[in-house]
Amino acid sequence: MYITIIGWVWLGIFIGFVMGVVLVSILASSKQADLETEVIHLRTIRETLKEEILKLEKQPKPKPRKHRKR
Repeated sequence: MYITIIGWVWLGIFIGFVMGVVLVSILASSKQADLETEVIHLRTIRETLKEEILKLEKQPKPKPRKHRKR
């Protein structure tokens, strides 16, 4: 009698463990997909900002002002 109860308890623990692992993996995969899209977005922003910095650095120097005669 006690052996059958212990067997059912172990079966419940095993099924619960398997279901928990499946649930955690499903939730983690959706979170990882969100993080990957955010990384791609941030990389594109970084590249755009790099281009803007390079444009600003390549501007020619302004012409010097003429000296005023006193």
